[in-house]
Amino acid sequence: MADHPIPTEGEVRTYFDICSNWGRWGAEDSAGTINLITPEKRRAAAGLVKSGRAVSLAYAWNTVGGPGNWNPAQHFLRTGPDYAVDYIGILFHGYATTHMDALCHIFWEDKMWNGKPVTDVTTIGAKSGAVDAWANGITTRGVLIDIPRFRGVSHVTIDQPVRGWEIEAAAEKQGSPLEPGDAVLVYSGRAAFYAANPDATPGRPPAAGLHADVCPVLKKHDAALLGWDQLDARPSGYDLFENPPRAGGPVHVLAIVFMGLPLLDNARLEPLAAACAEENRWEFLLTVNPLNIRGGTGSPVNPVAVF
Repeated sequence: MADHPIPTEGEVRTYFDICSNWGRWGAEDSAGTINLITPEKRRAAAGLVKSGRAVSLAYAWNTVGGPGNWNPAQHFLRTGPDYAVDYIGILFHGYATTHMDALCHIFWEDKMWNGKPVTDVTTIGAKSGAVDAWANGITTRGVLIDIPRFRGVSHVTIDQPVRGWEIEAAAEKQGSPLEPGDAVLVYSGRAAFYAANPDATPGRPPAAGLHADVCPVLKKHDAALLGWDQLDARPSGYDLFENPPRAGGPVHVLAIVFMGLPLLDNARLEPLAAACAEENRWEFLLTVNPLNIRGGTGSPVNPVAVF
């Protein structure tokens, strides 16, 4: 990694301009980089289905125990003589539930995606950047970037966050170079990390994850979606994100606010990594269908990869 020095704070500050897609799809756009998934892209992705094997990328809502389950769902079930019904309620943002971040979820200096004011988000829903912009679902080519496999380790560590150059290099080594409109899924070995670090608190610094310099790489390749099992590497090492501490780390800010790149948070990628190794390919059809929540800041999801 000596050939890839850590960017300076000055270099990271240039990412706001380098990564910006503001205005690219019009002043009123709320879909962001999902616009890169064209009908042609969907048809090509469907052609990746060979064996028909399907793998879910979601954690169960009502799982008890394990790292990250401090933000569980409410689940009540009632039965009658000839029926059963459920109630479910959830605060899905955080480090427990597999969910999509909409483009109205993170702000920077009183702005959100496409330069819209944060006042567009109210207690009765967001006027722009909301999850219902993806009501027709997200179907595209998924590419798993298996960083532990690339590094020859079990998991990403706090002192060595996932770098942008590694995402490119791993994709090439796997034979699945990145293409426009891809869903890029970065596997860091979350389960192995917490097994090796039982005192670590999920979602709290210090945390293993992705470095800020993954964002220019994803922008260069016109990624449509970023999915991950870990989140931003924290602390980020950059004063502009740590003083004061931000609700979202640099990847959240650069991806959501400036790129318009939705995030698939808390993806359960261990089964997918195993399936990719068994199938000997790291590209597949990916389907993600957020709930059609008018003005919502995101949605719990059950993404499915099909080989």
